[in-house]
Amino acid sequence: MQRRTFLGNSLAGLAGALMPRWAWAGEDLADSRFNIIMILTDDQGYGDLGCLGHPFLQTPHLDRLYAQSTRLTDFQVSPTCSPTRSALMSGRLPFRNGVTHTYSERERMSLDAVTIAQALKTARYTTGIFGKWHLGDEDAYQPHNRGFDETFIHGAGGIGQKYHGSCADAPGNRYFDPVIRHNRRFVKTRGFCTDVFFRQALAWVKRVKDKPFFAYISTNAPHSPFHCPPEYEARYRNKCGKKQRGFYGMISNIDDNVGLLMRALDQWGLSDRTLLVFMTDNGTAAGSSGGMKGRKNSLHEGGTRVPAFFRLPGQLDAGVDVSRLTRHVDIYPTLAALAGAAVPKDYELDGRNLLPLLADPGMEWPDRYTFFHRGRWRGKPVRDRDYAVRNERWRLVHTGKRLELYDIRADREEQHDVISKHPDVAADMSTAYEGWWQRMQPFLVNEGARPEVKGPFHKHYHAQLAGEGIPAWEPPDLGISRDD
Repeated sequence: MQRRTFLGNSLAGLAGALMPRWAWAGEDLADSRFNIIMILTDDQGYGDLGCLGHPFLQTPHLDRLYAQSTRLTDFQVSPTCSPTRSALMSGRLPFRNGVTHTYSERERMSLDAVTIAQALKTARYTTGIFGKWHLGDEDAYQPHNRGFDETFIHGAGGIGQKYHGSCADAPGNRYFDPVIRHNRRFVKTRGFCTDVFFRQALAWVKRVKDKPFFAYISTNAPHSPFHCPPEYEARYRNKCGKKQRGFYGMISNIDDNVGLLMRALDQWGLSDRTLLVFMTDNGTAAGSSGGMKGRKNSLHEGGTRVPAFFRLPGQLDAGVDVSRLTRHVDIYPTLAALAGAAVPKDYELDGRNLLPLLADPGMEWPDRYTFFHRGRWRGKPVRDRDYAVRNERWRLVHTGKRLELYDIRADREEQHDVISKHPDVAADMSTAYEGWWQRMQPFLVNEGARPEVKGPFHKHYHAQLAGEGIPAWEPPDLGISRDD
């Protein structure tokens, strides 16, 4: 059965009376008010890391983070990015947020969602986002109106993207020296986009580090176009083709920036006071799925299973794998519980607090169904294709051609369709899916929506250009060397 978690005024008591006995293990971490840094990369798959088996990709800093972390090895997200981002930000399933696509107003996270940033504000956290938002470019949907104190973002789903509605970045933008919207005012940066985002995030952390903070570093890399500094592409010159060289070069650049961040936390005395989370938003676009079937936009494991590392020295064990089924909507209640944050009584979350499981990977963890739908239909919502259902053991997949069933415990690669051997399992999962689909229909508020303003980033950019102009952004001096 699909399990929902209902939270009252404060999530600090999640480990107590509001939670069943199986959830008590993490009560020492509840209301601990550690700092939180969440890194989310774009289109990086499960196998796109050296520590997860890639044969030549160089990610030494992320490999070190992996070694220092408790890792969720069956962490599920959505097949594409806006749905995953809405689940992380709201704690609710993407369709419940009205998010069924990545543009055409269907990427806009409904305005009744209470973001994790808004929740953390109730626990006196200061909050910042650096990089990709992709949950609505119209002002009402922007992160400065959704609980973030500091915003440093590009528009649309990627730097330079433009669609026919409201989803559009600043005009003519590029991965090098991009124009970025900093606290509602455009600035012209210098450098490669990922370097710019991490440097700005670290400068902000350095400034606010004496009080609890939440830094959401959401890179547009390694999303296409696969551009990176030449020295990173050169690392893979004799390993793969040009497209993949750019893709892997972008990941190596992310890796160096994660190394810079980890050194900064060490030097500023923050490592033991900061939960550092690393994850990705969907399956790979151009790299490795770690041997699993599918990639970005797929309903198979390779499209939705991603890396998820949690480092909190002295509190979470290093080098520990947690194999239980977990998912993107679990991040919100986990961070809120850690912070002791308040959530409205009538705001229903779809996830579970992971602190107990992170603290005790061997604890009892009741099974549940997880539902996926690609969305991205043309016209009316399409119920009977492009969906999947998972529980701890099984994955039911409908790609539009036929219904398939896989025993994930025995066959993570989904090589053997066993629906003829287990029709009762498929029937039960199909019934659960039908119920989920019906429950989600009232929430699809963006279907057929029209933008209030076409290309609001363009409008704001041109207005500023004609007025005060676009000032230059200077890379902040962090006092942290990139050298090991």
